[in-house]
Amino acid sequence: MTKKKGFALTMAVLLLMVATLAGCSGGSSSSDGSKELTFMFRGGTDEQKAYKDVIKKFEEEHPGVKVKMVVTAADQYATKLRAAITGNNLPDIFYFAPGDLKAYVNSGVLKDLTPYIEKSKDINLDNIWKYGVDLYRYDGKMAGQGNIYGMPKDLGPFALGYNKTMFEKAGVPLPDKDKPYTWDEFIKVNQELTKDTNGDGKPDQYGTGFNVQWALQAFVWSNGADWLDESKTKVTIDDPKFAEALQFFADMQNKYKITPGIEQSQTLDTYQRWMKGEMAFFPVGPWDMSTFEKLPFEYDLLPFPTGSTGKPATWIGSLGIGVSSKTKYPDEAVELVNYLTTSKEGMKQLVDAKVQIPNLLDMADEWAKDTKTKPNNKQEFIDIVNDYGRSLPGNYTYNAEWYDIFFTDIQPVLDGKITAADYVKQEQPKMQKLLDKAVEQEKKSQK
Repeated sequence: MTKKKGFALTMAVLLLMVATLAGCSGGSSSSDGSKELTFMFRGGTDEQKAYKDVIKKFEEEHPGVKVKMVVTAADQYATKLRAAITGNNLPDIFYFAPGDLKAYVNSGVLKDLTPYIEKSKDINLDNIWKYGVDLYRYDGKMAGQGNIYGMPKDLGPFALGYNKTMFEKAGVPLPDKDKPYTWDEFIKVNQELTKDTNGDGKPDQYGTGFNVQWALQAFVWSNGADWLDESKTKVTIDDPKFAEALQFFADMQNKYKITPGIEQSQTLDTYQRWMKGEMAFFPVGPWDMSTFEKLPFEYDLLPFPTGSTGKPATWIGSLGIGVSSKTKYPDEAVELVNYLTTSKEGMKQLVDAKVQIPNLLDMADEWAKDTKTKPNNKQEFIDIVNDYGRSLPGNYTYNAEWYDIFFTDIQPVLDGKITAADYVKQEQPKMQKLLDKAVEQEKKSQK
C-alpha cells in the first residue's frame, strides 16, 4: 500500500512539473507581436539577478524578441528539466549538464548549433576556452569531438581557498601560490591551525572540512589513481593508490583531527564555519566570489595538496546552454545563447557580477591580472583550466549512476568504521555492473 501511495505521489509531482512548464515549449508570440523565447535556468540569488540584467540588455538590443525566464532551485532543476522533456514541453533555451549530452542528442532533444555558429560573424571559437566548447561536442559516438550541441555557460574551476587572516594571526607562513603542499605538509599546517580558542577543551577552529563528493577527486587524481580506465568502460577504484587517497581523506577527520567530526558538524557545518572565519582551508568555485566578497576575513587561492605524483589536481565544472530541437525561433534562440556565452557585452555583465570567470580568453587574461577584486590570486582559476583541471568522471559515461553510488555508500569510511581498502574492494563490482548497464544503454540509443 505504501509503495502505491509513493508511486502516485511521484507521478503527481512529475505531472505538476510538466504542467508548470507547459507554456515553455517551442516559443510563442506575445501580444505585441514580438517573438517570445523561454529560458530555463538555475542559480543562486546573485546569479539570478545577473542573468535578469543580461536578458534585459539582450531584449533592448533585440526589440523583436521577448524572453520569459523560468528559474528553479538547483536541487530541483534536473528533475524539472527531465519532466519537461518527458512531457514534450521543453523550453526554447535551457541549461544542461555535459554528462547528459549523449542522451539528449541521441533522443533528439538538442538542436545542432554548428551551422548557426559557423555563419555567425560575432563568434570567434579561437577566443573561447577550447575545453569548454569541446564539452558540448558529439559525433554520435564520442563526446568531445564533432558538432556543437551547446555552448558553455561557464567553466567552474574548483580551487582551494585559505583564510589569510587566520594564518597571519597564528604566525603561520602563508602558502606559496605556485608550490602546493605535499600531503604531509598539508596535515602539519592544518594541525597548527586547529585550535581551542576559548579554553573549553574542544577545538572551535579547524584546519579544513571537505565535502567528499566534491573534494575527493583532487586527492585521488594527484595520487595517480582514477575512477575509470582510459576506455571509460572499466571502474578502477580497486587500485591501491585510490584506496590510499581515500584513506588519507578519511584520516583527516579520524586520525589527524583537523576536520570537524559528526557531532561538531551537526552544530555548525563546514561551510558555515568557513563563512564565520573558523576554518583555515575550504574549496572555492567562481560562483562563490560574489558571496565571499563579504567574508569577515581576507581569503585567497592556492592549488590542492599533492599526492605521490607531486602534481596538483582538481575538477572543472560546467553547464551548457542548449536550444530545443523543436523551438519555433531557432535563429533568435541561438542568438540568445551566443549573447549569454560569447558576447563581450553579456560576458562583462556576468563577470562583473562575480558569478563566473570569463568565457573569452582575452577577457580572462585581463580579469586575472586585476588585483583590486577578490580573490587576489584569480590566476589559480585560470591555471586550473589551462593546466591541470579535469572533467568529473560521471561526465564521460551515458549516465552517472555508477559514479553516484560510490558516494551514496561512502559514509562508513568517513566515520572510520571500514577501511578504504575494504570499501573499494566491495564497491568496485557494484559500480562496474551499473557502468556496464550504462554502456549497453548508450549502444541501444545509437541505433
